[in-house]
Amino acid sequence: MGTIPNDPFDELILDEEEQAIEDSLEKYVSVPDFENSKKLIEQAAKQYKKLNTTKPITLRVKQTDLIKIKAKAKRNNIPYQTLLSVAIHDIAEDKRDLVIK
Repeated sequence: MGTIPNDPFDELILDEEEQAIEDSLEKYVSVPDFENSKKLIEQAAKQYKKLNTTKPITLRVKQTDLIKIKAKAKRNNIPYQTLLSVAIHDIAEDKRDLVIK
């Protein structure tokens, strides 16, 4: 089971300019139910961060396929795990067709 990522706002340290902007935000921005809207934005930021973290997986592949993947990765000067990750991402984003024979 995975761990829950830290809240990105828990230990947020603002510099003087950022703090001044945050302090004056309510004066210049008219948002109905500001506190609720702020909470929704914070939740969205947390979910975005969570969705963009990586997750280790265990995968069984044929030895010959792994050798070929490692060779392709070496020719491109990248780790083979990166090559596999890129291929999975491209398929997930429909940038590459998935053909099963």
